[in-house]
Amino acid sequence: MPSVPPQKVELPKFVDSLWCVYIVSVLAAFNAEFVTYPLDLIKTRLQIQGEQSKNGKLGQAPHRGMVKTAIGISREEGLRKLWQGVHAACVRHMIYSGTRIITYKALKDNFVKQHPEQKYFPIWQSAICGVSAGAFAQYLASPTDLLKVQIQMEGKRKLLGLPPRVNGMWDAFKKVWTNGGIRGLWKGSVPNVQRAALVNLGDLTTYDIAKRQIMKRTGLPDDYILHILSSSCAGFVAASMGTPADVIKTRVMNQPLDDRGR
Repeated sequence: MPSVPPQKVELPKFVDSLWCVYIVSVLAAFNAEFVTYPLDLIKTRLQIQGEQSKNGKLGQAPHRGMVKTAIGISREEGLRKLWQGVHAACVRHMIYSGTRIITYKALKDNFVKQHPEQKYFPIWQSAICGVSAGAFAQYLASPTDLLKVQIQMEGKRKLLGLPPRVNGMWDAFKKVWTNGGIRGLWKGSVPNVQRAALVNLGDLTTYDIAKRQIMKRTGLPDDYILHILSSSCAGFVAASMGTPADVIKTRVMNQPLDDRGR
């Protein structure tokens, strides 16, 4: 009996639409954020340690590495505090992740339509699209990053005997708005945008290059294994490029405002 060749599955047209890409991107970001959020909190605490040693009462905080910081938060503040501020991070992804992906996709699709003869998406064009998409999306989402950083530092302030600065995301928003107005919400946006541009330059560009090279050199099919390997390469490069600007961003956003909103 002759074998029947497999039929190609026709995907619905809405799969490639911008609204579908936005929803899938945000849902994926929610899942990834919840799983990795403790690492983000630990990263923020580590980034603040350097300035704590020179700022009066905050200097009482001990210097710790990544593992000791994680253990310290769990023991001193409670295991649940490793997810402190995760709701602000999810709000951030509603703005940042969806906007970044659909902007990158729109720029990339526009180039492909204009140059149908090219087999691959050029590296320089991928870099420009990645930087532009990341910087634009991060600027829009910068206020949510500001709120997240301030919430993440509340556990440490309480341990040091300092009064709470904010009590949740809405309270943080009201205090930033009252003291600094709309400009106060974008405090630290310059290094934040620089960080996003560098991260997306490394992330989206490296992903395309790594995927192409892995397929070429190993013959792997375009499946989940290839995506995991490509994503791992992209994540390493993105983190390496974006960390310096990320430290500056965290320091600026954690600074309190005076009575004049400075």
